[in-house]
Amino acid sequence: MDKELFLGIDVGTTTVKAGLFNKSGVEISSWSAPYPTHHKGAGYVEQDPENWVDLINQAIFTFDKTSSLEAIKAIGITSQVNTHIFVDANHTPLTPAILWQDTRCAPEAEFLDDQITEAQKMAWWGAPMPLDTSHCLARMRWMQQHRPQIWHKTRYVLLPKDYCILKLTGQLVSDPTSNIGLVDQDNCYIPALLDLVPDAASRLPPLKQMNKIAGIIKSGHPLAGKPVAVCTMDAWAGMFGVGTQKDTQAYYLSGTSEILGIISQKTVPTAGILVFPQTQNIRVHAAPTQSGGASIQWFCNLFDTTPQKMAQMVETLDPEQPVPLFLPHLAGERAPLWDPNTRGTLLGMNSQTKQAHIARAVFEGISFSALWLAQTLFQSADTTPKIINCGGGGFGSEVLNQIRADIFGIKLKTTSTANPGTLGAVALASIASGHFQSLEEATANIISFNKTYMPDTNAHARYTDKFELFKQAYYANRPINHALLKH
Repeated sequence: MDKELFLGIDVGTTTVKAGLFNKSGVEISSWSAPYPTHHKGAGYVEQDPENWVDLINQAIFTFDKTSSLEAIKAIGITSQVNTHIFVDANHTPLTPAILWQDTRCAPEAEFLDDQITEAQKMAWWGAPMPLDTSHCLARMRWMQQHRPQIWHKTRYVLLPKDYCILKLTGQLVSDPTSNIGLVDQDNCYIPALLDLVPDAASRLPPLKQMNKIAGIIKSGHPLAGKPVAVCTMDAWAGMFGVGTQKDTQAYYLSGTSEILGIISQKTVPTAGILVFPQTQNIRVHAAPTQSGGASIQWFCNLFDTTPQKMAQMVETLDPEQPVPLFLPHLAGERAPLWDPNTRGTLLGMNSQTKQAHIARAVFEGISFSALWLAQTLFQSADTTPKIINCGGGGFGSEVLNQIRADIFGIKLKTTSTANPGTLGAVALASIASGHFQSLEEATANIISFNKTYMPDTNAHARYTDKFELFKQAYYANRPINHALLKH
């Protein structure tokens, strides 16, 4: 039995995942369980924060039956971000958590974005980032305007991982990187920005670096006394979990959404993407799309099938056979378009179109959406990678992975672990606890890869033409999709 273990936890959009890893990055035991998401009205997407904490405890109790919790040296918790919990002075949630997919705050976001000049954005963030509907400040203004009684009782507005750490350790802390659009290039909150919503600054938690200890598990818990790292958002944890931590390296994480990024000290001001403040000597250009795995789940729900059977359908098709064009904007689109009002679109069907053709169209649409984002990121970073490190549940299909490689025209390398977020959280926990001294040392010792997907030259040429149609289709259908929201 391993004498030193690390526990990684990822509070994702649909599932809590947990893994016990040894010091070599081998997953000794894993656990996962889904929890519900509630859509109670147009644009509303919510979750119960207590579900996250309950499932984390269930994971720990399960591990206690099969492994020695005494061997756990440290814990890392990562999570979805731009999901916000409004809590009172007793740290009790006042409302359900507002998910990153929630678009109710679009008017508030537009109002706030209009108050900020491009010069301010460049000074604060080094890039003309939009203040979108998932921005914390838009959520605060919405609560202030529409639920003033809740806003009056609000003591803190927290991210999921920070809420879970608070419940487990009693310590209130966040990291700068997870607070997207609230911190400047010095990793500090931006007073002039926060002043746009009165009293917003007083409702934010203190900041601490991601590779430090947040606190120790409270007494009475099976892991009482064990240190918990501050850690960071899922995109960064996943980035570390696929071995990306050096300049010019790129990554692609696939789950409910597609998250892509590239590390580069260069910055070419480019609309549509996020440039994170430098931390750990890393400057990341990154952004998410809205509906990656969510589009696959939509297809599976529509046709009462599974992702595995969906992939099998696609495998039966001749790769050169034309299929419809699918815009995966089922709940709007984030980067690089930031258009919450666009909608999913399926073009080019005929009387011979079958379920398998639509399945491949969904795979291609997800990949085109990711490519559009990737090209914008490469422009911002002033570099194009020769290989992209990939991971996440969305990379479980070989046929989809090959479609991605063919569309990108770039080699894609997938990691051995199915859950890079939990492994990335472990990397940070191992540094916080002193086991490794740096990210370079941690990733070199715990990350491994299992397959490389080489792009097919002929397929890439075909997809390059179709990608131009994908972009044209978005712009052509945008006014119609916007107008349909009123009918």
